[in-house]
Amino acid sequence: MEPREVRVTKKKKPYVVCDPCGIQLFVRGSAGIEAFTKLVERAGKDNLWTRLSKMEQTYHLKCPKCGGRFWAAPEQIQTSLFDGSFKGFACPKCGTTVEWERRA
Repeated sequence: MEPREVRVTKKKKPYVVCDPCGIQLFVRGSAGIEAFTKLVERAGKDNLWTRLSKMEQTYHLKCPKCGGRFWAAPEQIQTSLFDGSFKGFACPKCGTTVEWERRA
């Protein structure tokens, strides 16, 4: 995940373009523009990009069997049939249980 440039439309409304995937995000409405502006200001002060990078490392898992990468999601939770304890997350490609590793 990399920071993107905030652009401004002809009508002075902010938007962001993700060049690798082609998605454009337009911010509309005075409340939305105000909230987005605050978020962008906080990103610089609170080092948001570093925090998001750490979060991605924690919740973006890699399957040891097929090598596929996926985001941990509640519907993929795998538990023990014996005692119901948490075992990990099911890989959406091959179904292998990927164990949860706590990372600091």
